[in-house]
Amino acid sequence: MTITLLRAKIHRATVTDANLDYEGSIAIDKDLIEAAGLARYELVHVLNINNGSRLETYIIEAPAGSGTVCLNGAAARLGAKGDKIIVLAYAQFSTDEARWFKPAIIHVDKDNKVIA
Repeated sequence: MTITLLRAKIHRATVTDANLDYEGSIAIDKDLIEAAGLARYELVHVLNINNGSRLETYIIEAPAGSGTVCLNGAAARLGAKGDKIIVLAYAQFSTDEARWFKPAIIHVDKDNKVIA
């Protein structure tokens, strides 16, 4: 049997832009992607703390050190610059793996820099 667990989380990131005319996805600073152990094009859930919206999309890489967290395409209708969001990624684990697994949980400051 397998179960789905939280694998990675970026907590309380600030949306830096919303681009309705882009094809889709969420652009995230490469440093945040790496800190959370995420991958380009990975499926993520995005929870908007300000308005309660939830969406699924995939990650595209923004320049390292930019602090970028940009909602693109249809997702841009579900958030605005300045909104606080949570980005979640899940994975399938066996019940044995689930016993020891710990997700990567990344906290960021107002500029989307990792808080140590």
